[in-house]
Amino acid sequence: MKILVTGGAGFIASQIVDAYLEQGHEVTVIDDLSSGHKKNVSPKATLVTMDIRDPNLSSLFEKSRFEIVNHHAAQIDVRRSVQDPFLDASINVLGTLRLLDCCRTYGARKFIFASSGGAIYGECATPAEEATSPLRPESPYGYTKASAEYYIRFFNTFYHLPYTILRYGNIYGPRQDSHGEAGVISIFIGKMLANETVTIYGTGRQERDYVYVGDVVAASVAALTRGENGTYNIGTQTPTSVNTLYEKLTKIHPASKPVYAPARAGELERSVLNNAQAQAHLGWRPTRTLDQGLAETFRYFQNEHLPPAAAKRV
Repeated sequence: MKILVTGGAGFIASQIVDAYLEQGHEVTVIDDLSSGHKKNVSPKATLVTMDIRDPNLSSLFEKSRFEIVNHHAAQIDVRRSVQDPFLDASINVLGTLRLLDCCRTYGARKFIFASSGGAIYGECATPAEEATSPLRPESPYGYTKASAEYYIRFFNTFYHLPYTILRYGNIYGPRQDSHGEAGVISIFIGKMLANETVTIYGTGRQERDYVYVGDVVAASVAALTRGENGTYNIGTQTPTSVNTLYEKLTKIHPASKPVYAPARAGELERSVLNNAQAQAHLGWRPTRTLDQGLAETFRYFQNEHLPPAAAKRV
């Protein structure tokens, strides 16, 4: 199949590109490289450096006639979304709309969308369920993801564009950026490898549903042929506190005790996703335990921090 992956130079989508290529698909990547890295893109894929809001996007669709669009390009910095909600909406809502319109105009067969379980559901006293848990975003980023979902369903209802929406938990693993607005696991590992003290904001009892990137990739592979017109949580159903997470990492690489700082405004206390629908309709379930995933992630970052000659010997 001819597949377009937006944001395909990023942490998650670049690994989806790899998986699609391994299956023999023809893959084109769109990425403006504002946060993604060209080195992440396989030479077997076609890289187009472009913003998804670019009006010339239609020319690419007209020429390439993509069958599947897997949409991961987004403004994902929650704090930036609060500071500049106009920018956030222009990328996450208007950019998505431009892609949807191109899919409608040029006959794409399916639209796969990377949404956010944590940002959409808000606080989760019990594992959030797609059909019954209310959507309670607490940031402009969360609102834009929810808005994009509604527009996707509109294009299905009025233009018969099939879709699969994947609501992600807290994803971690190789290629994640350990600087800036990144996942807590990559930040902790980066600090530990640099022999720097780790800072935990709040009590450390905040709980998240950490899911390994390799398992997330498997969900996008399944979505090529399954889960039509459905919305699915991609998580482990297991909440883990930040304190427990740090303890697990210190068993892999001994480190000093963390320091605690005041909690960040608006941070959720608990986010966890029920994945029963993904199991039933995508045939998907997580295969890595947190301990296994942390070990694999740590090895990746350890190799990245070593000189090239040393890294090859690991």
